[in-house]
Amino acid sequence: MLHGYTPPHRYLPYLSWTQITELPDRANTVIILAAGATEQHGPHLPCSVDTAISSGVIGHALARLPATVPAFALPPITYGKSEEHLHFPGTMTLTGTTLLSTVTEIGDSVYRSGFRKLLIVNGHGGQPQVMEMAARELRLRYGDFVIIPTSVWKMPSGLGAFTSEKEKKLSMHAGHGETALMLALAPDTVRMEHAVANFPDEFPIKLLSQDGRPACAWTTRDFGPSGVIGDPCGATAEQGQVILDSLSSHWAQAIEEVHQLQWAPRAESTWGRSHQNGHIEQFPHP
Repeated sequence: MLHGYTPPHRYLPYLSWTQITELPDRANTVIILAAGATEQHGPHLPCSVDTAISSGVIGHALARLPATVPAFALPPITYGKSEEHLHFPGTMTLTGTTLLSTVTEIGDSVYRSGFRKLLIVNGHGGQPQVMEMAARELRLRYGDFVIIPTSVWKMPSGLGAFTSEKEKKLSMHAGHGETALMLALAPDTVRMEHAVANFPDEFPIKLLSQDGRPACAWTTRDFGPSGVIGDPCGATAEQGQVILDSLSSHWAQAIEEVHQLQWAPRAESTWGRSHQNGHIEQFPHP
């Protein structure tokens, strides 16, 4: 079914428009948009990793929520800005402009439906800036709209207990953490017999990169032919379950706190966006 990892009663598209209209507190109901991608993740993982992880963690978090907390998931975004992987088959990428418009227009629809809290949970490392730009644009359009763009990995995960110092320092893609989580979320899609380790050299200019990660623009092909940037070889399903439990429990707490959040609300009538000619029109604050 369409809801995937999300409990059916927490999946917004399963409600009718009249049920949405009748929700008792739409202004404080948390709407969650998981943002993923369809892109290569090495020879051992499927191209669905970023979408599976963002929607899977949020789905498990929603399952943990008390019934008294109103929160619903939207269908995840399954295509992202993945140009850094386009040399590898299976990568389906949008331009930054298209993704920015997609997220912004989804936000418009969320607001138009009467909701005032949108949590964007991103699972792809190549597009956080786009999510932040969309959130800022929406904030400028609607002064009483709270939009939080963040990463699915923002919460404590426990991953550090299972990884080497080199992995913590240099891993960026298809490494230990993503592999372990996929072994917990979708084990049938993982082929550990094809897992390989691959790390980039540390960036030589310490003033520009104190942690050794590349400071210049890069594509995945710059680091070798496997598509892996990290070491997935020691990942296990048991580790993945620990990581999933930690992430989802902390996300459940965060969603509950977003529901309770009251942050800088402003009436739309006194601070909004004019869509004519695409410019921002500022109105005096009360």
